[in-house]
Amino acid sequence: MIANIRLQQFRSYDDDSFEFDKGVNIIIGPNASGKTNLLEAILMATRGSSYRARDAELVAFGKPWARIDVLTDTSRRTVKVVTELPTEKTYEIDGCVFRRLSLNHTIPTVLFEPNHLALLNGSPERRRDYLDELLSQTVVGYGSTLRSYRRALAQRNRLLKSLHATKEQFFPWNVRLSELAGIMVRARTQLVDSIDAEIGGLYQDIARSNTRVSIAYCTAVEPVQYESHMMHALELRMHDDLLRGFTSFGPHREDFKVRFDGHPAEEAASRGEARTFVLGLKIIELKLLEERRDTTPLLLLDDVFSELDGARRTALTTHLQPYQTFITTTDADIATQHFSQHSNVILVSSQQ
Repeated sequence: MIANIRLQQFRSYDDDSFEFDKGVNIIIGPNASGKTNLLEAILMATRGSSYRARDAELVAFGKPWARIDVLTDTSRRTVKVVTELPTEKTYEIDGCVFRRLSLNHTIPTVLFEPNHLALLNGSPERRRDYLDELLSQTVVGYGSTLRSYRRALAQRNRLLKSLHATKEQFFPWNVRLSELAGIMVRARTQLVDSIDAEIGGLYQDIARSNTRVSIAYCTAVEPVQYESHMMHALELRMHDDLLRGFTSFGPHREDFKVRFDGHPAEEAASRGEARTFVLGLKIIELKLLEERRDTTPLLLLDDVFSELDGARRTALTTHLQPYQTFITTTDADIATQHFSQHSNVILVSSQQ
């Protein structure tokens, strides 16, 4: 639980502090008043990165540094961003300084923001990023595996663009990519299978509907034998990859598919049904994080409460009662009517 936060030269804030309740915190203000910046600061302190900007963009315009100080029920933590080239970011937790937050130093946090509503009809990259982000929060070592895969993939792609690369030079990168890919695909498949086991009943409960909803990970080979199949595919596709200049097979090209009553969601789901599905995903995320991290996660809702109709708002408030929640909105009535007296209202005025 976060008790308070202080923002110095962060985004639109000069030097501002906020006190939080252990339950629901409703952050109210007009557009461009800094509501989302406050959520972004919470995410920086809990998970170590922004969901919408590079580190240098977090520092107030014309300032040399930014600082976030947070007091939780278990620790004091500080995030500092200094814009001297190169930009440097550090984390301090109870006096210990880190350059990167390992999984055990993060605070489990679920974010629901407007772009998530396009998860079903957006690009495959958006869906891959969704899985990888959740796995990085719940599986020890996955974040490191993902970073290593991306580095190896970049190196192989550079070789593919080289005019003088030999087949022998590709072999070690093919091996490395295949090893890392097997770990990633098995983790993704297990995650999607666990979501599939929950999402159908949860969707019907929220939507008050009999619609059958399912989700499945899409891969061309069996995850248990992924390494050997990928090695073969990389060798088989070498000629085409050289012509294209990029690696055409692997987890960086895969996707998951959602179906409504057996039909692809991008064809069959209305906007309201898509919202309900994503809402169900966020509830599953909360439960998954709580189970795997053995602690109660935080929930950040960035300007999406007003996107939901009355029934879905009611369903959401029912499921989020156990969690410390931060909701941004321009409409105080929409949020407060669902929480009555059990909420902490934070008014945010336009920042200079």
